[in-house]
Amino acid sequence: MRDQLREIGMIARALDSISNIEFKELELTKGQYLYLVRICEEPGIIQEKLAELIKVDRTTAARAVQKLETNGLIMKQDDPHNKKIKRLVPTERGKALYPVIIREHEHSTDVALAGLSDQEAEQLLRLLKRVRHNIEGDWDAVKKGKKRDY
Repeated sequence: MRDQLREIGMIARALDSISNIEFKELELTKGQYLYLVRICEEPGIIQEKLAELIKVDRTTAARAVQKLETNGLIMKQDDPHNKKIKRLVPTERGKALYPVIIREHEHSTDVALAGLSDQEAEQLLRLLKRVRHNIEGDWDAVKKGKKRDY
């Protein structure tokens, strides 16, 4: 049996669990920090693009965005050219949390990559990007209601 995806899943769940515990005092739960980071890095992003970046469905993204808005970490702004479009921007409170989240991310990255050379870390990144690219087609298809043929 090939265990690569199991390993990736265990790593992702462990890091997500750590972050959820550490960010609880910041009123960030269930991976909301992922959304806040993307909104801080791309102020004005639309919710659909945010969901695509994080690889979640629209309903999951909508719930997370709503909680972030309710907690005063982000706000929705009307698009100047199309009033139907709502742009997501961080509030001052949300911007203040960004450096804390990034410090945790950098620490987790350092711990995860300990013992790897710079070349090995770069190779791992290249390989993981290829794996993500390979799965994106299936993700898009399933998201649109198609069944995979296995």
